[in-house]
Amino acid sequence: MRNSQDRKDKTRQRILTTAARLFNRKGLSETTIDEIMTAAGLTHGGFYRHFTSKDELYAEAVRQFLCKETPEPWQKRPNDACLADQPFARFVVDAYLSRDHLEDLGGSCPLIGLPSDVARSSNSVKAAYREVAESMIRVFESNLNAQDAHQNAFVLVALCVGAMVLARSVDDQILANDLRDAALRHAVATMRWGGSRGD
Repeated sequence: MRNSQDRKDKTRQRILTTAARLFNRKGLSETTIDEIMTAAGLTHGGFYRHFTSKDELYAEAVRQFLCKETPEPWQKRPNDACLADQPFARFVVDAYLSRDHLEDLGGSCPLIGLPSDVARSSNSVKAAYREVAESMIRVFESNLNAQDAHQNAFVLVALCVGAMVLARSVDDQILANDLRDAALRHAVATMRWGGSRGD
């Protein structure tokens, strides 16, 4: 019985992982259940043994970003000696605004991959998206030493997500890089962080 449950759990996780990457790449409306199940190596009929709807899957796929055991390559700490004494919040900003994150369409943060889909989605999907945003706010807030850490956390989230959404949306790589770099420079200046990022 336990083996059966383990197999079901692994299958569910495979569907979630596959769906998260496809949703990030193509969005909710453009990704079909058939496409998800085929990419996961499963049949369409098996979907409903794990999820009641595509919206439910979408919400769980968005939340899954918070529970990753293995970080995406863009989330790994750099070996830059100039940044060794910087706070964790600086590392998050650097990673978030990196070229690697920009180019990782499948493994990117859902806050930048899915905003327009989420705005048109159900309340359960919006709630999952909010949870990711609140998690990012908490990470910044707990890693900023300023009196106004709460307010600065909101600013950093808006700056990081906004810059990356714009950078992903333009067809000019130079402009995309300028948007990311300007956001990073502003964050570093606002937070009074030193050091430079090797992008």
